[in-house]
Amino acid sequence: MEFKAVLSQLLAAFREHNIRYALMGGFAMGLWGGARSTVDLDFLVSREDIEKVDAIMRGLGYECRYKSDNVSQYVSPLRVFGEIDFLHAFREASMEMLGRAEEKIIFGGELAVRTLIPEDLIGLKLQAIRNNPKRRETDMADIKVLLLLRGDSVDWPLIERYCELLDMRVVCEELKRSGE
Repeated sequence: MEFKAVLSQLLAAFREHNIRYALMGGFAMGLWGGARSTVDLDFLVSREDIEKVDAIMRGLGYECRYKSDNVSQYVSPLRVFGEIDFLHAFREASMEMLGRAEEKIIFGGELAVRTLIPEDLIGLKLQAIRNNPKRRETDMADIKVLLLLRGDSVDWPLIERYCELLDMRVVCEELKRSGE
């Protein structure tokens, strides 16, 4: 995927249509300093904006491969434009994530992209582990990298809230111990 070309078009359209979004996934992790190879883009988007996002994606030549109440996935017939996944924000926790997103400057100052903060990326990784325990090893490694990068500024009460919501208190204690 040509990330710069795709993001240039996509972010301009998001601005034009006032889309409430935040970058997440491997690319977002990389923007916080966590080396993570990725071949696609992942966004959290307000569910109220999904129809506008669908029109944007189709206008850019993407085909909707899958759509549910929670997620939508788009693929370009041109490999250079790749695959883009959207997680639909509508619950309180995910809407708060959008509100906390921070702007990151990318490609030498050419673009600015709203990006989930590390604690919210951790929350989504915890949810992924909860939904599919086979992901635990990889996602826990990513979580530990994000915690290390965040250092003393980790918002532990927010991470504890995610652990509580997901009934993963034991994992939270494990994470705290690993950071000591």
